Amino acid sequence: MANIQVNPTRMELTKLKKKLTTAIRGHKLLKDKRDELMRQFLDLVRENKALREKVEAGIHSANKNFVLARSVMDDEVLNVSLMAPRQEVFLECHTKNVMSVNIPQFEYRTKTPDENDIYPYGYAFTSSDLDGAVKSLQDILPDMLKLAEVEKACQLLAAEIEKTRRRVNALEHVMIPQMQQKIKYIVMKLDENERSTQVRLMKVKDMMLEKAHHYSD
Repeated sequence: MANIQVNPTRMELTKLKKKLTTAIRGHKLLKDKRDELMRQFLDLVRENKALREKVEAGIHSANKNFVLARSVMDDEVLNVSLMAPRQEVFLECHTKNVMSVNIPQFEYRTKTPDENDIYPYGYAFTSSDLDGAVKSLQDILPDMLKLAEVEKACQLLAAEIEKTRRRVNALEHVMIPQMQQKIKYIVMKLDENERSTQVRLMKVKDMMLEKAHHYSD
């Protein structure tokens, strides 16, 4: 306590007690926030795992169909078939606030609603395997966007969890103990001053009584 730099007054004691109450309340709120962030983070991690497996399976299927298409089609015909895509995709990004973290949300729309517009070629000189590859990529697109959304959400939540954890530890192991130590120091000093005052008052009383006793003689 010798290194504590604080003014041992009742006003300072009142201020520190108010700060301590606020710090304890903030510590509880931050712990609750950290726990809720962890719960949502773990849910997202499980969702991310399932989506990644689904997307990887879809991409594997599309690649397999492309390999089959290349085996029965000339490279020149394949390249010309995919050179000028007919369909277009427009992506919009919004955000959702989750425990003070802005989580991205992706929405997409196509240029035309016709599902057959994903094929930018005629069917006369192309393989059905190429149709299957293009269709596989179209089917996996929503899951790919959802995967990107969930992975980014996991990154943002992980960063927020780490920041909240540091704040909780700072309050729990540094700020609250320091304020408690200062309060203890001030209370000790005030008690010491009060005892000194009482001792002085008793001495003054004894002197006055002694003086009065001498006068009575």
